[in-house]
Amino acid sequence: MSMDAIAKALREAEASGTPISPIRDRITTAEEAYRIQNLNTEARLAAGGRLVGRKIGLTNPAVQKQLGVDQPDYGMLFADMDLAHGAELPWQAGAQWKAEAELAFVMGRNLPAPDATMAEVIRSVEYIVPALEIVGSRIADWDIRFVDTVADNASSAFFTLGPSARRLTDADLLDCKMEMRSGSEVVSKGSGRACLGSPLNALLWLAKVMASVGRPLGEGDVVLSGALGPMVAATPGASFTATIEGFGETAIRFGD
Repeated sequence: MSMDAIAKALREAEASGTPISPIRDRITTAEEAYRIQNLNTEARLAAGGRLVGRKIGLTNPAVQKQLGVDQPDYGMLFADMDLAHGAELPWQAGAQWKAEAELAFVMGRNLPAPDATMAEVIRSVEYIVPALEIVGSRIADWDIRFVDTVADNASSAFFTLGPSARRLTDADLLDCKMEMRSGSEVVSKGSGRACLGSPLNALLWLAKVMASVGRPLGEGDVVLSGALGPMVAATPGASFTATIEGFGETAIRFGD
């Protein structure tokens, strides 16, 4: 099966809600997987989609080890993936949604250089907000390895940003504690250090990669830093609230 055909199959799986079998027996390299991702990025843009940011995935070393990789991955964020704080996401047939709590960077400067420095990244961040990412693999039963999730836009689906914004100088990115609750039950815990040692490390990695592939981060972009704790499977009627120390909270609920 050609890369064009695989990209089309992923688009059709998203549209129909019917996941497909893993694609790792049809492609072998990360380069091929990102080419498939880019084919679907271009298709979405051609259909009127608007690129508003990026997500960073696989920032936890344990998850990297599970998938046999030594680096994160990335995916594209579009305007129609953005959900309001506290919104209800109607449940969709075939959905394989999971929720994870993150910090999100709102960029205030362009980062065009593939050799970006940490100082340049720090200067580029305008605000940080708490975020929930709803991931949703188009691969059946989440039977994924690295090339599966990369080709599938890093298994992205939706995201929501909390209403409280902080400056880098006003909060602790390392030792901020995260709790995600489903109803009254704590279902995930973590801290900023769980994200590549620091969410800024993840942002620096992404800035360099995005510049090198010709989609540099720019003013106004949203960057989801990567999960601060374990992801949790969503079910119809479930609700999730993520609270990150020093940053406030954000919430999402799912329709029945």
